[in-house]
Amino acid sequence: MFHIGKSNEITRRAFMHRSSQLAVMGAASGYAMGLAGLSDAAAFDSSGGYKALVCVFLLGGNDHANTLIPFDVPNYNRYSNIRGGLPANGGIAIARDALAGQVLNPLQEQTLTDDMQLALAPTMPRLKARFDQGVMAPLLNVGPLIAPITRQQFDSEDLVSFPRPANLFSHNDQQSTWQSGSPEGSVSGWGGRIGDLAASSNTNSMFTAINASGSGVFLSGDQTQPYGISSNGAITVRALNRRLYGSQAASDALRTLLTAGTGHVFGNDYAMANARSIQFSGFISDALENVSLNTDFGDGSLASQLKTVAQLIAARGSLGVTRQVFLVATGGFDNHDGLIGTHEGLLASVDTALDAFYQAMEEVGVADQVTAFTASDFGRTLASNGDGSDHGWGGHHLVLGGAVNGGQFYGTAPTISIDADDQVGRGRLLPSTSVDEYSATLAKWLGVEASEIPLVSPNIGNFNSPDLGFMREAVPAG
Repeated sequence: MFHIGKSNEITRRAFMHRSSQLAVMGAASGYAMGLAGLSDAAAFDSSGGYKALVCVFLLGGNDHANTLIPFDVPNYNRYSNIRGGLPANGGIAIARDALAGQVLNPLQEQTLTDDMQLALAPTMPRLKARFDQGVMAPLLNVGPLIAPITRQQFDSEDLVSFPRPANLFSHNDQQSTWQSGSPEGSVSGWGGRIGDLAASSNTNSMFTAINASGSGVFLSGDQTQPYGISSNGAITVRALNRRLYGSQAASDALRTLLTAGTGHVFGNDYAMANARSIQFSGFISDALENVSLNTDFGDGSLASQLKTVAQLIAARGSLGVTRQVFLVATGGFDNHDGLIGTHEGLLASVDTALDAFYQAMEEVGVADQVTAFTASDFGRTLASNGDGSDHGWGGHHLVLGGAVNGGQFYGTAPTISIDADDQVGRGRLLPSTSVDEYSATLAKWLGVEASEIPLVSPNIGNFNSPDLGFMREAVPAG
């Protein structure tokens, strides 16, 4: 029996609970609320020192087929033919000779589908080295699912017997579904639901969930609201600290616009987030003042976001937290055209930023306590549309951290085909691993007890793997 209604019920409870909270709380109550720790969860393992999850969201739908690329000759030839050959011949395949130094050889013997060998994109040498080191693992063909579904069941269009996520292939809906389990309009994300359970572990629960991306439902919970930061640290509004256009009245009016509720739950939510970020920007700035990292993050939005996250983790003692969930994001992955060149550059920025982040965690001394992982709207078609690829479903993702059982693959490698039973047309992958399994594995590592996992991953009861095995217990640390 499929547990279809549980996600909707959790979302409904979250909406009702948050509505009642927002109706009685003003902006000034935020810090006291954080100190109190609103979470009423009974089961959470907060032992083992500090732990954090960092979701790196690739906005637009990452082309997984040019991120993890078949290297063995039979599968490479299939891949190249389906992608139209090399760019010089009008295709979007990566040249095989560019992959020789990027082949991912598992540290333990492992056989993939059709004896496949996979190589990481040529512009990701740092993460390839992290795989070889045993702290990075690829998760193959993961995507949103309500329950396991076969190609035949999918083709039947029987939505009652064989449910599937709503509005597949839609950017907004699938971003929301990846982050929350429901399409656009959801008010609760699985990062926020982890935050609900973890908040009581923190002296100051306000900083349990921190959003550096500026948007996304991922960190919204029943009781947890994300604290917004910028890529430079605390969010400040200069006009609130001086006379706007020479007028104090104008500054006061701007403050009211940013922080006053509207009577609508989402308007109130937005206002509270603004009020919290503005009111406690000084607190964040003070906490970061004495943080100095030697790691060179380089340039770029993702690198800047991850640098700020690293600084906040270094300041965890001042913030009063032992469990945190972060969201960072970078865009540009909707490559219907111009895939070659553009995509390699995007992956290079991910490679550089994630590697620098791992270095920073080593510098801070919590590499075993912090796990970064990628997510995206969806994967893309294996078939070329001429100059790019189109919206898909399942895709490949990467998990990085000292507690990762790295150096091997997790999940099932898809067949290199456009008409096999593990895809739904044009090489759109039918996920073999669900986002619920992905989130449940990460939540368990952070400290969510088995009895509470369905609150984070509502469909987990429909799957066989509440723990995919890619995480090991972290070494206790401060």
